[in-house]
Amino acid sequence: MRASKKLYQKLQKQYSKRINLDLKRIKKVLSILHDPQDELNNVINVIGSDGKNSFLTSLKYFLEADNKKVNTFTSPHLYDVRSRIWLGNRFISLAEIKKYKKIIEKTKQRLTLFELLTCIFVLAATKTDSNSFNLIEAGLFFRKDSTNLWQAPLAQICTQINKQHTEWIKPKSIGEICKQKVGYLSENTTIYTGKQKPKTFKIIKKILQKNSSHKKYYGSWSIVRKNNKKFYKDQNNLILLDSKYIHSGGLWENVGLAIKVAIDLGIDVKKIKQTIKKIKFEGRCQFVRGKLTKKLYKTEKLLIDTCHSDESTKNLARYLRKFKLPIYGICGILKNKNPDKLIKNFKGIFKKIITFKIPEESNALSSFDLKKISEKHGFKAVEAKNIKDALKIVSSKEKKIIVLWGSTYGAGDALSLN
Repeated sequence: MRASKKLYQKLQKQYSKRINLDLKRIKKVLSILHDPQDELNNVINVIGSDGKNSFLTSLKYFLEADNKKVNTFTSPHLYDVRSRIWLGNRFISLAEIKKYKKIIEKTKQRLTLFELLTCIFVLAATKTDSNSFNLIEAGLFFRKDSTNLWQAPLAQICTQINKQHTEWIKPKSIGEICKQKVGYLSENTTIYTGKQKPKTFKIIKKILQKNSSHKKYYGSWSIVRKNNKKFYKDQNNLILLDSKYIHSGGLWENVGLAIKVAIDLGIDVKKIKQTIKKIKFEGRCQFVRGKLTKKLYKTEKLLIDTCHSDESTKNLARYLRKFKLPIYGICGILKNKNPDKLIKNFKGIFKKIITFKIPEESNALSSFDLKKISEKHGFKAVEAKNIKDALKIVSSKEKKIIVLWGSTYGAGDALSLN
């Protein structure tokens, strides 16, 4: 993993990490390379604000349970750049990343880091089984995202859309966000939309009115409760949703969306039912054990969640309210993620908040600033130097849950240490 981190640091220095939304660069590179993206079949784009990764992971589980070959491209990675690219039965190797990087560099075109990784995925995926499913997670919005490369993909999936990344758009409205994400979807595919807030759902439907693709909206399937149990329900199926790994309602909505797509792709319902219990989401409402927990008392549990939006923090908060144990929060948050609002969402939940600055992230808020925001909202708060220090501060014989949250990068750092 050290070699992976070293390579990624090298890529960050060589390629701009700065977001620069423009399809011209990547299309030029792919054109010089004879459009390898056109060799990929069964392309499924995954677009949204929250839930893209958990939907994609769930669908991958269902497809593989039916012996289908699957390639995936996801972002960002938690702690190993190789985990962004899955090729049929393994992650891409560092040697392959270097090899495809050299091929791309011969085009003598300047790319952003995300565009480079997208190109590497495309080149690597062309070397796999031609019948493979290619599940591709979009980056920022979709209109000019480097994953918007296919005119007629097999399907395009829209998970939950909410108000994030408004610094990149004008006007800064949910309407414009919806337009950027679903207003540029293919006219020759099947479009699925997951559960949305009523206002957002109305906007999405209006935007898609003129889109000639086949559309399947949430409501033709749903997640329902019966006798205090969750079920996926559509016109023909009622599937129990039961797992010791999946805890939050938001994650179950993404699993439900994946079930709908899997059924439509012809995956046997019996295989879907058998697979649900096996699905795991790394860093998504995940109780962990490992090196980080060795020095904790047996009475302490550590939960890690990547949540860093208003909706995802509310979702985590709803889950945590079920516990009667004391709960302590450890958080590191980026400046542009509205930390004031995110921390406020945990009012009445955390007994204390321990703050830290996410390492190697220039946009990370300082532990001092996070402490002040926490205190403003009535929390007891204390600063820590890093994650290990935060765990040392919070650990005691008291029976409790410790929740590390606030950023994909922070969660990734914790998981790499674990």
